Amino acid sequence: MRLFLLPVFLLTAFSALAQSDSYPDNRNKREAYTRMAEKDLKNDLAAFAFAALDDRLNKQPLQSIPAVDFGANFITFEYDSFSVTIKGGVFRPSEHKLQYFDEKYLVKIDNKPFYGSYGSVPQSNIASVTVLIGKDTIAIPQTAIFDLYSPEFTYSGANGSTRTNNGVYLSPDKRTLYIYMLNHETIGKYEVTWIIQDKKYLRRVVDSGLLH
Repeated sequence: MRLFLLPVFLLTAFSALAQSDSYPDNRNKREAYTRMAEKDLKNDLAAFAFAALDDRLNKQPLQSIPAVDFGANFITFEYDSFSVTIKGGVFRPSEHKLQYFDEKYLVKIDNKPFYGSYGSVPQSNIASVTVLIGKDTIAIPQTAIFDLYSPEFTYSGANGSTRTNNGVYLSPDKRTLYIYMLNHETIGKYEVTWIIQDKKYLRRVVDSGLLH
């Protein structure tokens, strides 16, 4: 199977920041790209993250790790000693506490704001992110994925080819691994980047209201 990576910067013609005025957005803005204090990490994200478009001028692209396998609910990237697999799961509303605004807009799941189909009930979630570097398995904490829903692993291009907006990137010194997803929202998209540095999970960066 052949998978084509569509760099996010090619989507600029369709860009805008948006969120419905019908319900509040109480999601944590401290994880946004613009709030990043780590200058080196922020500089790397500017090479691929959609929220970083204003900072992309003259940025050199990072080395990307190719997608080697994919399906309806997973995608795997591999190169050399690096392997990343993201898997999705089915969201079962009956197993969770759902909180609505104005009795019709879902704004919290299990008392937490969430990403993915925000305002409505999602059908899927991100179940796991598995990272292997050499013989080491890098633990991604549940707190890094528990509020992420409606993953989009691939889509069909205009010519029928299978494409993805997701990617895995290496910093120039190969110390830092960036795992990137662009996923579905009720309005537009949200993006998440999980950052692995020196074989340890460091943090995530999340921005929403994109591509409306």
